[in-house]
Amino acid sequence: MAAASTAAAALALTACSTGPTSEASADPSTSSSVGVDQDAFPTTITHAFGETTVSAEPRRIATVGWNDADVVVSLGVIPVGATKITWGGNANGSTDWFDAGVTKLDPGATITRYDDTAGVPVEEIAATRPDLILGVNSGISKEEYDTLSKIAPTVAYPGAAWGTSWEESVKIVGQALGRTTRATALAADTNATIDEAVAKYPQIKGKSAAWAWFTPTDLSVVSLYTTNDLRPQILRRFGMVDAPTVTALSKGNAQFSTNLSAEKSSTLDADVLIFYVEKPEEVDLLKRNALLGQIPALRSNHYVASADNAVALTMSSPSPLSMPVALEKFLPKIASAVDGTPAQ
Repeated sequence: MAAASTAAAALALTACSTGPTSEASADPSTSSSVGVDQDAFPTTITHAFGETTVSAEPRRIATVGWNDADVVVSLGVIPVGATKITWGGNANGSTDWFDAGVTKLDPGATITRYDDTAGVPVEEIAATRPDLILGVNSGISKEEYDTLSKIAPTVAYPGAAWGTSWEESVKIVGQALGRTTRATALAADTNATIDEAVAKYPQIKGKSAAWAWFTPTDLSVVSLYTTNDLRPQILRRFGMVDAPTVTALSKGNAQFSTNLSAEKSSTLDADVLIFYVEKPEEVDLLKRNALLGQIPALRSNHYVASADNAVALTMSSPSPLSMPVALEKFLPKIASAVDGTPAQ
């Protein structure tokens, strides 16, 4: 459960076990003009902090959103720098699906991984000498955006911080890289893959869901991801709907999370409850709690207790690269929970 809190902070904030390291190569010329649309540049992108014009094809892309680098690679480009994945990542501070995607493009490529735990690491990003910085699915502030823009043209998120859907990310990054045609095809292919997988589990269609996390040191609240967050977004894409309580608490709330008093646990009426745990026995702790044990889906065994952070990351930061893992390993857990067999 503590890991979930860490993930939440980071977000306010099969594959290959090895891959690109955290050390940058001397001059990783990572971009390729293959796939670039004719007359793609200059292009101007509107985002939360204004407009950014990309004058020519970027060759050195640095990313500050957790799945921005995934999108760049899925469009056939290797970034020079990317945020270190500190929750759900592998030993490289990366992910297996990202490493596999990079290896397909260039087995010898290396990418700088910088840690954003203490904020956007401006100096480390600058050291990669980027000509484009992407924060399409990030939480950068206006001040951070202004600072990054002095290094290179910077594209921020279009609406809410940490709330850019994978499909919108593909569209925006595709435009920034001059690969709109390729981005459109990628989104269509990814959606077709989702539809094919979801069709195997018709029981989940129309079922309501709530995604939560619990803090062991404070069980007086149920922390819920709002409708803005990528987790509920991808559940809706799978054909589910937001639990009424989540919808109500999300109205007028631009944040990615909110709290429900444990005293109101019985009102969290969802067909499926998804939450994080570090150990299986934590589920029993929640069930025995006088208040939290009244959550209907928890009481009736319609829940997913997620302990595999790497797999959970595919749902919290979905991308075309991670989607196959989400569909293979997480989607069946949701279906099992709908059927009344809890997935742990």
